Amino acid sequence: MLDSIKQSPLFKIINPGSIAVFGASNSATTMGSTLLDSIKTLGFEGALYPIHPKEQEVQGLKAYSNIGDVPETPDVALLVLPTRLVSETLDACGKKGIRHAIVVSGGFNEVGGDGIRLQKELEAVAGKHRIRFLGPNCIGVTNPHHKLNTTFMPFAGKPGFVGMASQSGSFVTQMFDYLDELGMGFSSAFSVGNEANLDIVDCLEYLGACPNTKVIALYIEGIKRGRAFIETARSIAPHKPIVAIYVSGSEAGSRAGFSHTGSLAGPDPLYDGAFRQSGIVRARSVTELFDFCSTLGRLPLPEGPNIVIQTHSGGPGAVAADACSRAGLQVPPLSPDTLKRLSAYVPHTGSINNPVDLTFMKNPLYYYNEIPEVLISEEKADIMLMYLLISDQSIERALTLMGIPKEQIEKEADKFIRHVCNRVAELAEKQKKPLVGYTFRNLGEKFCRVLIERGVPLYPGPERAVPAIKALLTYKRLREKILSGNARSGA
Repeated sequence: MLDSIKQSPLFKIINPGSIAVFGASNSATTMGSTLLDSIKTLGFEGALYPIHPKEQEVQGLKAYSNIGDVPETPDVALLVLPTRLVSETLDACGKKGIRHAIVVSGGFNEVGGDGIRLQKELEAVAGKHRIRFLGPNCIGVTNPHHKLNTTFMPFAGKPGFVGMASQSGSFVTQMFDYLDELGMGFSSAFSVGNEANLDIVDCLEYLGACPNTKVIALYIEGIKRGRAFIETARSIAPHKPIVAIYVSGSEAGSRAGFSHTGSLAGPDPLYDGAFRQSGIVRARSVTELFDFCSTLGRLPLPEGPNIVIQTHSGGPGAVAADACSRAGLQVPPLSPDTLKRLSAYVPHTGSINNPVDLTFMKNPLYYYNEIPEVLISEEKADIMLMYLLISDQSIERALTLMGIPKEQIEKEADKFIRHVCNRVAELAEKQKKPLVGYTFRNLGEKFCRVLIERGVPLYPGPERAVPAIKALLTYKRLREKILSGNARSGA
């Protein structure tokens, strides 16, 4: 592991003070122009130097005909050029003293033929000048905490806690809105492309040291440095969870991965074993990848697999219990003390088995205050799964029936929602037990949005909530195995 994050060759690439941009112009249709606009749009606070052979000004910035004319040595060169020009341009950057680069241009190893020769030429130029670079055939990096986005998609959302290293640029650029809907966001994200110089192991090492990263997500088509990958992951996993998806274990996935980045894949069982040995939680889909990140990046680890389920409808409780049982989680009966405490709040039409089905209550606040407080403190419960159902329309209707003037309803509804969400989140924080929500409502509704913002993972149905809970237990088991192995070896 790094003693200091500044030792990483990626530090300057994702925390630059200045960037030279090759390939940007005043044409809106070029990739280079799009990338420069993305950097400007997020509000990058460093210096930007467009390099253009003809233009005096590019997107309102002073342009330079060659890198030698730039008044300082930029921290990073961003290259979005025709393949044939990349090596000579990187050579000019090296002569200027630039030691870090992002090569977005494609047409190298991934296309075979002459592309293989061109990539070797690029590697030789970088070696001559001791340049460390991402790519080629990548879309760059995102570090919203540094107001940096070199990708072709405008950044959406807020700075977050998910550190991403991906062998597909799409799972950086196209995840901005998706993560925002889940109440998450990237801390830092790398598209590694062909990994000609810096690879996914370097990214993993950086993210392990990154103070803004609480959980690491990996999209993998093939690992070139297997031993280094395992050793690096094993050094990180005891203090920071890592989730990975590997897509090249099948014949079709292997072919797709090779044509995408030129990665050589291995059989699925080999990667399965490598992940277990490394302490990495494996996801089987992109949806699982980020669902797992949501619980692992937010919640404490449970003591065990016992789960208590709260619902106010029998069907959602039954499907949740079924999903838990199929995942190997235990849904134990409640203790006599808990049953006694619940009796003061649960109507005679409800059920105080586990799941606790409350049906209709005259005081709906019991559902979000007293009852979850009783259940989450149950001595047999390690985890709480809570069915959450408040629609914006039902709140407005209730306030109208209470005689609240129409012009005050929006304000009062917001106050009610925030009170309820804060109460649920505070219960979980107080008990130091993982609390996960599920719903069949739209996650874009105000109640859902506020609850997610308060740090409660909320999923559309138990079919997604339960595997995300199971990821906590998987990580706990893998982590303990590494720690016990380190203790035995004296590491």
